[in-house]
Amino acid sequence: MNQAAQNLLGAIDRREARVAVVGLGYVGLPLARAMVGAGFRVIGFDIDPEKVRMLNDGTPYLKHLGADLAIQLRDSGRFTPTFNEADLAVADAVILCVPTPLDDHQQPDLTYVERSAQMVSRVMKPGVLVSLESTSYPGTTRGVCGPILAQNGRRVGEDFFLVFSPEREDPGRRDFHTANTPRLVGGVDAFSTRLGVALYSAAVAQVIETQSAEVAEAAKLLENIYRAVNIALVNELKPVLHDMGIDIWQVIRAAATKPFGYQPFYPGPGLGGHCIPIDPYYLSYKAREFGHVTRFIELAGEINHQMPRYVVDRVAHALNQDRKPMNGSRVLVLGIAYKPNVDDIRETPAAEVITLLRERGAIVSYHDPHVARFPSMRHYRIDLAGVELTEDALRSADCVLIITDHDAINWPLVASAAGLIVDTRDAMAKVSGVRARVVKA
Repeated sequence: MNQAAQNLLGAIDRREARVAVVGLGYVGLPLARAMVGAGFRVIGFDIDPEKVRMLNDGTPYLKHLGADLAIQLRDSGRFTPTFNEADLAVADAVILCVPTPLDDHQQPDLTYVERSAQMVSRVMKPGVLVSLESTSYPGTTRGVCGPILAQNGRRVGEDFFLVFSPEREDPGRRDFHTANTPRLVGGVDAFSTRLGVALYSAAVAQVIETQSAEVAEAAKLLENIYRAVNIALVNELKPVLHDMGIDIWQVIRAAATKPFGYQPFYPGPGLGGHCIPIDPYYLSYKAREFGHVTRFIELAGEINHQMPRYVVDRVAHALNQDRKPMNGSRVLVLGIAYKPNVDDIRETPAAEVITLLRERGAIVSYHDPHVARFPSMRHYRIDLAGVELTEDALRSADCVLIITDHDAINWPLVASAAGLIVDTRDAMAKVSGVRARVVKA
């Protein structure tokens, strides 16, 4: 091991290394907490001055992480939030937690990764360890970040070190978090891998060393492709079994009694969040470079993207049964977050569902106890304020459409006051005394 690597390894072991986390969102903020908890001095960088201000004030902006997280970070004396890239110049390790979205043509958009790497390249000191956590196709760490960081004659493995360590956050989950979720680390060379393992081992209970950065990149994609494909399977079966007069939720519950060889996945109104709707396309894109077509990925994406339209068709059919047209009907949507018990609306299928309902002339309102306002998004112009869930709001709706089954929603009130419920989550199966007509979608 060269001198630069030895020096950094010693600083990590003594908790003297300064760790910078770039991107203080759903991935970066809990990572910063874990690194502070491990005893490191942490620089939290974000381009949004408002986030920096809130962290300095001890004000939370990600509710699922706890109301006291910002206060804990501020009062630790080891956390410095900033939007000034010059503050990264003292960092011994820099961890990139930035978005990797798709562009308008479903192609990978690495703009945030490239800009972050360029920023680090401008200010980094010799011997820095850089870790990319943002999900991307195999070869991104080595082939995209590496050359940017190697500007001005720097050599990877000697002047700087580079690893990929994929985030595995699941917003709202209580049993697993950053510090106790097993962590993959793969470097572009042996020294980088050893340093990456040392850094993450200080803050994470279990760290698994992979053979290379590319193995870690592909593993993260496989995790999410596995979920996307299996969700697509039950989404495809949902209308088939419905037309046979069979409830897919009962089928899944029955199949899940098998103690081996089966894992339950559940249908829904479409995919949401920062991973499942996006990540599989990164591998699909890269596969074409090598002359391969990833048919499972493409088919799963096609099926899952059809679900919002299927849900709206089911709403129209249910209203027709009540002799009501979609045009002019009042539809109250329950839950707009992409999953239960969080305020996260990234890629939420509710955006597509509400857009389609409006296009057909429905008068749409929503209630979500975690999201007070549905803002306009990159591809959608929603701009709705949430309404209070009252008996009057439920009775005046021609249809109550369940998109997200938050625990905080007053389900007994929904069961007693609504007239027609279209349920995409099988939420009403858990409620007694349902007076409404329930249509599953």
